[in-house]
Amino acid sequence: MRTQFAVLGEIEAHVDGRPVHLGHLRQRSVLAALLVDANRTVSIDRLGDRIWGDRPPQRWRPTLYSYISRLRQALESADGEAVRIRREPSGYQLTSAPSAVDLHRFRDLVGQARRTQDDDSAASLLDQALHLWRGPAFSTLDTPWFTALRETLHHERFTAELDRNDIALRHGHHAHLLADLTTHATAHPLDERVAGQLMLALHHSGRPADALRHYQDTRRTLAEELGIDPGRPLQELHQRILEADASLAVPARASTGPGAPVPRQLPAPPPLFAGRDEELGQLTKSLADGPDGTLAITVICGPGGVGKSWLAAQWANRNTQRFPDGQLYINLHGFDPSTPPVPPDMALRGFLEALGVARDRVPTDPGAQAALYRSLLADRRMLILLDDVRDAEQVRPLLPGSPSCAVLVTSRNRLSALMAAHGARLLPVDVLSPAEAHALLAGRLGAERTTTEPAAVAALVEHCAGLPLALGIVAARAAMHPDFPLAVLAEELVRAADRLTALDPGDLTVNVRAVFAASHRALTPAAGRLFSFLGLAQGPDLGLAAAAGLAGLPPTRTRVLLAELEGAHLLRQHRPGRYRMHDLVRLYAAELADAVPSEESASAQVRLLDHYLHSAFAANLLLDGPYTPFRPEPEAPATGSSPVTPDDTTAALRWFHDEHDCLLAAQSQAAALGRHRVVWQLAWTLISYHLGGHRLQEYVTVWQAALAAAEYDGDDARTLAHWRLGFADARAGDHAQALDHLRHALTLAERSGNIAGQAHIYRTLGRVWEEQGDNARALDHAKHALRLYQEVNHPLWQANQLNAVGWMHAQLGLYAEARTHCEEALGLFRVQGLPAHGASTLDSLGYIAHHTGRYRDALDHYGQALELFREVGDTANEADTLVNAGDTHRALHQDADVRIAWQRALELYRSQDRAAEAEDVRDRLEALGDE
Repeated sequence: MRTQFAVLGEIEAHVDGRPVHLGHLRQRSVLAALLVDANRTVSIDRLGDRIWGDRPPQRWRPTLYSYISRLRQALESADGEAVRIRREPSGYQLTSAPSAVDLHRFRDLVGQARRTQDDDSAASLLDQALHLWRGPAFSTLDTPWFTALRETLHHERFTAELDRNDIALRHGHHAHLLADLTTHATAHPLDERVAGQLMLALHHSGRPADALRHYQDTRRTLAEELGIDPGRPLQELHQRILEADASLAVPARASTGPGAPVPRQLPAPPPLFAGRDEELGQLTKSLADGPDGTLAITVICGPGGVGKSWLAAQWANRNTQRFPDGQLYINLHGFDPSTPPVPPDMALRGFLEALGVARDRVPTDPGAQAALYRSLLADRRMLILLDDVRDAEQVRPLLPGSPSCAVLVTSRNRLSALMAAHGARLLPVDVLSPAEAHALLAGRLGAERTTTEPAAVAALVEHCAGLPLALGIVAARAAMHPDFPLAVLAEELVRAADRLTALDPGDLTVNVRAVFAASHRALTPAAGRLFSFLGLAQGPDLGLAAAAGLAGLPPTRTRVLLAELEGAHLLRQHRPGRYRMHDLVRLYAAELADAVPSEESASAQVRLLDHYLHSAFAANLLLDGPYTPFRPEPEAPATGSSPVTPDDTTAALRWFHDEHDCLLAAQSQAAALGRHRVVWQLAWTLISYHLGGHRLQEYVTVWQAALAAAEYDGDDARTLAHWRLGFADARAGDHAQALDHLRHALTLAERSGNIAGQAHIYRTLGRVWEEQGDNARALDHAKHALRLYQEVNHPLWQANQLNAVGWMHAQLGLYAEARTHCEEALGLFRVQGLPAHGASTLDSLGYIAHHTGRYRDALDHYGQALELFREVGDTANEADTLVNAGDTHRALHQDADVRIAWQRALELYRSQDRAAEAEDVRDRLEALGDE
């Protein structure tokens, strides 16, 4: 494994390209403070100063130790070997290869560049160093130490940029530098080195008067601000420009031969263009302001219809002045549904004629054509725009040999071979944002029309899903009928099954379905089959293992096919290992899925549902497994379904987080296919995840679906569904509805002799009566549930109910009885080897200790409970325990700790939409501040 750290921008860590979760900003600042002195010991006091400055919290040392502990866990779980944070006698030391930290790599590359005598090597090293920067160093950290270090590093970066400028000016690349040097001179009016570089660039550009004028401006500023004259180097440059010193002539490699034809082949820019400011800026950086000495190639890639050609034409037309020797353009029809791809030799002949070669003088041999083409472009500043490229082989013969040129390519493929062999840069293009899409429609249809029907415009924007091709088609249809309401067209698109047809203008060259079909035809048969199967999945995205299950293929083979689909821009890997299709591409995939033979389609859907059910069951076993009353059915998943088993509770929570929306979609799909048992079993696997994150609305939704499915699966399933819905209603405060569901459940459980089910229901009834303030009645139900749990002899259920009985005794002020029951519960959990399941019992013991005046014991119990709740991601109970712990700190007059506990509880309550609890804690904090 390879770990890389980044502090020249946001503070990040990656292992083999995968991001490592480093926690909140203050915790990341600890990592940054250690990375700056990687492999050197940093004292604890110095760490405290770096992280908090002159405003450390009251108990900053324990806080620092907890941050370091969490960072250790995060780094060791991601990369168990290469990185360590070690405790030394005098402090802490992070051990890592210096090259793994971008800050140290930057300094090393700059040092190498300054030691080398070869300009090309130095320029390459400086480019590598400067490309490490992603923004301001230690972004958002504002302690005095980080602020001072940031200023130092930014000066080092600026100096490296000036070093790079010196090399570029020596080799005649002044035109590319003018804009940046003008900006730098404005920002640094006292920097004589910047002034000299700008003067030289102006002189080389044929503007000596401007160069002399800038010298006078600089001299005046220095005198006014510092009371000094320019230094000797700047004065000598001024004199040489005055004398038109021949040694200041433009280097030969930047000149252009006289009499050469200047082709202007660019297509017209799009008549309406919206958004893409960031992409236009990236193109300028990579094509016009990129590193010298190598040919600048940028590949704009993205799915069909996303606006690649529009973007390329817009940038090229805006930047013609950067390419005074001309612009070459050709549409290579790589994915055109009606025209075969253009062979490279045919494209070459056209370019040679545009460059002034008579038709009868063009060589017949393709190799000779390419050689002549490169010779004609040598030392010329030209842009070559290659549109709709199919593969790298179509591009290679059209690449110039001169680094003074730039090549802009558009393709639905990533053209990885160009990146590997020629250093091409990739610019992926996604759909337009809603605001950009709205602006495009308004520009085409007029502000008056779009303002008149805002709801219809919003529907058009939503259902075109940001695809410029779709938006253009819709706008064209609307423009053909200026008197028709836009709502009529919007209504067509609302019907998703007809959306691709509604977007069909009858012209094959702009037909959305044809655009996607052309991409699909270019796939290998195996990738084409997988794409069709992807149309069967109903979730918003798909993980690798789920895709493998859907296809019935090994994950390794599936990854290769997904990469092919990603390369064709029929889907996008929006996060590592997770794939998503554009909405309109999904509709096309669904069309193809309808054509899959019914037996294959049914088998694929069974594999997908079995993947989700068995994976969710395995993940839930790590969170709440000992309480699960069933096994998945069928017990053995379908062959090829590829279920996964997370390694631990953290991985289980992460899996549920990643797959949650897909699990909801799978439950709906199972219901539609009549797999009723899968429906309610999936609902069960989500209980701990939903309740731990206080996701009550989603909890209710899945159990409503489970109840509908349970009607087909017997009394036990119906009992379970009514019980869980009653529990949800009780948590939401709807006690009448909760009692209705629970009475239904109890009737069913008694009729079928389901003792465990009756115990669960009585336990929940006890909670309902507690929340209504009838603690005596709640205790009676809790005791009855305990007797039933003892009858079925389930130790873990008994332990949980002992805690419930103890809690109700505490609510009645019977603390001795309460403590006895809770300690018995905790003992049972430990005997069963599951101490982590006793978190709620520890909270109860903390409450009992607090109310009997044993505050230190209370804090100990609460601390243990919080650790366990955090271990399993149970933020709902964590918030409640934090409030209780704050009460105990309050009793001990530890106001700083009170504020920390309640503030964190408030954050959790707000994230869980628990308005009443959040308001209560906010009032407590305000009252604390008033005292």
